[in-house]
Amino acid sequence: MTRNLPRLTTALRGLATTVAALLAVTAVPATARAASPEPKAPKDFVALRSVDPTIIQEMRYVTPHNFVGERIDGYRQPLCILTRPAALALHRAQTRLLRQGYSLKVYDCYRPQRAVDHFVRWAEDLDDQTMKAEFYPHVDKTRLFADGYIAEKSGHSRGSTMDLTLVKLPAKPTRPYHPGQPLEPCFAPQDQRFPDNSVDMGTGYDCFDTLSHTLDPRIQGTQRANRLLLKDTLEDVGLVNLPEEWWHFTYKPEPHPDTYFDFPVSAKSLAGRR
Repeated sequence: MTRNLPRLTTALRGLATTVAALLAVTAVPATARAASPEPKAPKDFVALRSVDPTIIQEMRYVTPHNFVGERIDGYRQPLCILTRPAALALHRAQTRLLRQGYSLKVYDCYRPQRAVDHFVRWAEDLDDQTMKAEFYPHVDKTRLFADGYIAEKSGHSRGSTMDLTLVKLPAKPTRPYHPGQPLEPCFAPQDQRFPDNSVDMGTGYDCFDTLSHTLDPRIQGTQRANRLLLKDTLEDVGLVNLPEEWWHFTYKPEPHPDTYFDFPVSAKSLAGRR
């Protein structure tokens, strides 16, 4: 057996070298991923606040008060980011509305692709129905993709789409949402659903129901007038409404009509850009 020791030692050394090489190969990608910097916003993206600080911001996806029930991936700060042309269009609309005693309030603006992916994962988990009673009481969760409420791509990720409403001035504070509190349907009368300081649009924001269709004939009176004031004002400055959602508008022509970005919603995404 002693004559075989040199040969065994050599074999063990060779095996150790092979294992070390394999570990090095598998470790490099993980290290590289950890060290790779977050993507940055292109130069034509801005914080809405830098263009018009008077527009109210209630960024829902950085909070648990949304149809998922938790902060959404990619939302690091409560910040509205848009392409500059879209932000300037909102500024023009805000100037008109302020003279009439109203302010715009944005719920969501640029949305990273990782957030959309989060929505898709949630929609595929049929057991998670935490927020159903408020946001989709009449919709079976198995129908969210087929009915168009959830998709694998969103125009928000292109940077010129925003979700917004109107607030009568002077603006009242909105009561904070507390996870676990009793939920009311998003289409309940305004004094029954979650209190929002916006005007009555007939439903709350992100209400998965046909009553959210901008021109649904069941929405009449003051509610319809409020929707039309928002729609007409924004269309006059180049924003196009999505007919299925009274709150959803896109600036046209889009600066990035075919690009879906994934930089986080944070001030850092706008800093140090080239």
